[in-house]
Amino acid sequence: MQKQVDLHKGYCSHIFSIKRANIRPTQPTQIVRASSCSLQKSCRLCSDKKEGDDFIGNELTIYNSEYIMTTPLEKQEYIIYKMMYPGLYILAGAPKIGKSWLALDLCMSVANGEHFLKHDTNTGQVLYLSLEDNLLRLQNRIYELTDEPCENLNFAIEAKTIGNGLEEELEKSKQELPNLKIIVIDTLQKVRCNTDVNYGSDYKELSVLKVLADKLKVAILVVHHTRKCYDSDPFNMVSGSTGIIGSVDGIMVMIEERRGSGKAKLHCAGRDIEHLELNLEFANHRWNVVDVVPEHKPDLFSFAIHDLMVEEKRFTGSATELCKLMYKRFGREYAPNWMTRNLVQHTEELKVYGVQFNMRRSHGSRILELVYDQSGDSKNGSLLWVEITDHTSTRNSENVYLPLFEAGDGKTEGDGICGSG
Repeated sequence: MQKQVDLHKGYCSHIFSIKRANIRPTQPTQIVRASSCSLQKSCRLCSDKKEGDDFIGNELTIYNSEYIMTTPLEKQEYIIYKMMYPGLYILAGAPKIGKSWLALDLCMSVANGEHFLKHDTNTGQVLYLSLEDNLLRLQNRIYELTDEPCENLNFAIEAKTIGNGLEEELEKSKQELPNLKIIVIDTLQKVRCNTDVNYGSDYKELSVLKVLADKLKVAILVVHHTRKCYDSDPFNMVSGSTGIIGSVDGIMVMIEERRGSGKAKLHCAGRDIEHLELNLEFANHRWNVVDVVPEHKPDLFSFAIHDLMVEEKRFTGSATELCKLMYKRFGREYAPNWMTRNLVQHTEELKVYGVQFNMRRSHGSRILELVYDQSGDSKNGSLLWVEITDHTSTRNSENVYLPLFEAGDGKTEGDGICGSG
């Protein structure tokens, strides 16, 4: 494959020929890409290379499905339950609709660990780039919402543009604010260095922020505008090309009922979040939800496995056999793939409760191994659902059913046990 170089504001992407390599089933394989770049002097990817060094691009790593399905991976914690996880997000709405009030309320909610639009938040530090305000206007806005300063809430009114120092500024901010959860950029136009409106330029600029959000493990929320023309699909009303929507992890679009009505609908969609439509009303400088929002239901999977293993001590068998054992204990059917996925994703949490999980292959079949050791149990062998034991301190499918099986739909991180039947 012939080398191609596409230079954009100091960045370049390299397409290299790759060498064949054996792919091991249980660990990633790195395929070396090698090339020299004719634009090294202007290419930021190449500028750090010493003269005479062979240029080595990013290595292509191939993951076998066995590796992906059996490797415990770091779970993403929500920042706003079912609304925001680490990644890149857009908040779009018509000019002067009140987007900045919503963004400021979001920041204050996360900084104080309070509900945002009736959704739980994960407390952390926040950086709000309020690039269309001065300090006096910002001061007045904050006093409209609170009279108490918050240590986790931080602001800036000036920032560099994408590709011209913004990324370095935000990386430094992450170092200074180690528990940083959200960076709000208000507005996108203030940090853009390219005025072209086309799919390629939109996607490239937003992708820089997407890569940065993933690297820093934070959510970056970019405030943007909608078009004047109405569309039955609110996400088509985001100003710019579809490259903006395609490059982000999630999008929120505010559509006002009519100008100045103080009523709007917030449409939310994304890769890791559920599609939401929330009816809002503006009062006392804050957008409030008028809908009934389902209560946040905790993830109880580790509790179920722990309490099962307190009785069983050891289990060796297939996922199907474990599902049958759970059915015997709790009277509910489960899918084997659902069971295996949750065991893999809860491996580290189970260790805290004294349950060691391992998976191996035997004669072509996948075998699950669970071992309980009370000495490693932070709860010292006590049942974790004490609130649902009956007066005889026994457990059965009747008194376990509600908190165990109505804990969530299983579709989103944080949801609880979900049966397939």
